[in-house]
Amino acid sequence: MDLEAKKSVLRMFQYGLLVMTARHGDDAVASTMTWAMQCSFDPPLVAVAVKRGTRTFDLVQAARAFAIHVIGAGQQEIASLFFKHVGIEGDKIGGLPFTAGVTGSPILVGLPGYLECKVIEFVERGDHPLFVAEVVEAGVRNNLLPLALRDTGWSYGG
Repeated sequence: MDLEAKKSVLRMFQYGLLVMTARHGDDAVASTMTWAMQCSFDPPLVAVAVKRGTRTFDLVQAARAFAIHVIGAGQQEIASLFFKHVGIEGDKIGGLPFTAGVTGSPILVGLPGYLECKVIEFVERGDHPLFVAEVVEAGVRNNLLPLALRDTGWSYGG
């Protein structure tokens, strides 16, 4: 296989930028991610790939729940914020306010929309195992267009 061609083609895929949050006990996490997709209408299911060995992976696995938030156009600084570990301080994570969702996952205020999910299956393959989860709650906060990975000049894939 031509590894450079594979990388180039995978980087042509269109990815949105999302923030994934999870909470287990007193520990919470928020991470920027790209590898998520809807995979069923009925029941409403999503699949997300999360890098093994990260705090996000460990917390989602422990909590069996998470929320994914759409990042809006013009909110690239929020995507940058969650590339690294940020702490929870009261009702803020990384300085952004949140409320507790029905699963206990932090729901970030100020992002266009979110899905709150309960993990129903775990596919342990590769360096980014797949969590398949049922959507149990959703919210739209504003009508900002979503920020796409290619709009930032960043790449993740290949």
